[in-house]
Amino acid sequence: MTRAPENLLTVRRLLLDHLDLDPDTSRSQDLEPAEVGIVGDSAHRGGYHCGSDRVVTNDYSVVESPRDSSGLTLDAAALDVGLFQVSAGGRTHDLRTFSTWCVAQCVADTPDTRDIREIIYSPDGAVVRRWDRLRRRSSGDDSHLWHTHFSFFRDSIKANRDQTPLFRRYLTTIGLLEDDMSAQAESQINSIFTGMFYGGSSMGRSVDPDAGGPATASNSLVAKLDYTMQRLDAVAAQLTALSGRDFTDEQAIVAGVLATLTPEKIAAAIPPTMAQQVADELARRLTA
Repeated sequence: MTRAPENLLTVRRLLLDHLDLDPDTSRSQDLEPAEVGIVGDSAHRGGYHCGSDRVVTNDYSVVESPRDSSGLTLDAAALDVGLFQVSAGGRTHDLRTFSTWCVAQCVADTPDTRDIREIIYSPDGAVVRRWDRLRRRSSGDDSHLWHTHFSFFRDSIKANRDQTPLFRRYLTTIGLLEDDMSAQAESQINSIFTGMFYGGSSMGRSVDPDAGGPATASNSLVAKLDYTMQRLDAVAAQLTALSGRDFTDEQAIVAGVLATLTPEKIAAAIPPTMAQQVADELARRLTA
């Protein structure tokens, strides 16, 4: 039996939580539970509202994309959203503006739309349009004048991939939902600021930034930079001092060379043509 997958049920709950403003009363301006459907009725055959037990031969929701044929299960892969009207941020938002916003995101190929195969909708309540990622179809029946149909590639349903990001982003954009990412970003910025100037348990060992000066030992990034600069300045001063000294001791070098020269080594180093001349000179010096 065709079933409603958990990831689309989560989208359904998200929309109802924020667009059904009075859950205890049925109101025309609210998105009511009966207006958000996933599984087609018992007579429905073929299409993304049907699972493997209800698809038909050459069903477009199966054969036109390997993402669908490889992902076919008993799960439905579609979501219908009905009429609503809500005010937020000084503006009125309804099914038309919601639908055109979603289509614009698909056209822009935002990452959170890439599991959507198609959207059948009406931008004005008078004409029906169809955005199809595969560019196979461009129209829909008149029932889409009062509801918008989303088809999802079946492999994303089979994988139970989260489909809420697009709809959460819409609710955030119109002001019905706080931007969770902003709170997260604020927390991250605060952590970076604290680590940079004050340190913390994750910042490693503490250092004395001014080598015994008035500054307190800390493991903040600034303290470690000061500590590093102090050490680099000290090394630079030592190199400057050493660069002015003459480390050449000629006498020591000569003595060191002579200490390694034995008579045998000296004799072996003299060319045969000079050996007699050297011998004569040494004899002359010894008799002088």
